[in-house]
Amino acid sequence: MNRIEQLFEKKKQRVLNVYCTAGYPELNDTVRVMKALQDNGADIIELGMPYSDPLADGPVIQASGSKALANGMTIETLFSQLRNFRKEIYVPVILMGYMNPVMQYGFEKFCKHAADLPIDGLILPDLPEHEFETEYGPIIQRYGLDFIFLVTPETSEERVKRLDSLSTGFLYAVSSSSTTGKDKNMNDVEAYLKRLQSYKLKNPVLVGFGIKDKATFDAACKYANGAIIGTAYINALSQNKNIEEATSGFLSPVVSK
Repeated sequence: MNRIEQLFEKKKQRVLNVYCTAGYPELNDTVRVMKALQDNGADIIELGMPYSDPLADGPVIQASGSKALANGMTIETLFSQLRNFRKEIYVPVILMGYMNPVMQYGFEKFCKHAADLPIDGLILPDLPEHEFETEYGPIIQRYGLDFIFLVTPETSEERVKRLDSLSTGFLYAVSSSSTTGKDKNMNDVEAYLKRLQSYKLKNPVLVGFGIKDKATFDAACKYANGAIIGTAYINALSQNKNIEEATSGFLSPVVSK
């Protein structure tokens, strides 16, 4: 069993995945932010690799990515920062990013270096399903990395089941077809999650986009295995220079019973 499987075996509900941007707020804050997340209740860390043209990111995450790029963050720098990160970080870590910088780095080299660290999985929203099946999936699998596909309320039942069959680790249920950081009507999200639940999927489901506090986390967890928080946490980091204080202050209410 890998780390993600072990997590869902042990904790089937209320799994909290928190997104942070590598190299933000400052270039060398990456592992410090990850440690703060782990210490304050994050079950999974989704580490964003900043890119100049991020399709799914709202303005807050885009701004954090722009700052990280200005700080000098690259995939090479990130892998260098993560060289010994497993001495401190034991929770699953997923790299989230876009194909362009990964292709520039070299896809197989990227997977090998990620697996060597070891990273647990990848989210690459602009990697099409066909290319995954025919070209990139076998490479990802060769290096023992999970790959997580995204589904939306508009994704048909047939396609949800198809993407679920191709995903390992979990399925990322985007709460609506917009960018990150937008407020959501959780009643609409609830109906969508009930529908996903009725499909009897093989993977656990985590809900992302619009999860920002305890109320939205609790609502998401009613019909899914957990949720993903991104924009609200980046906002908290941007408002308090002390990473540990900002992280504790933000996450403590979310994870409280």
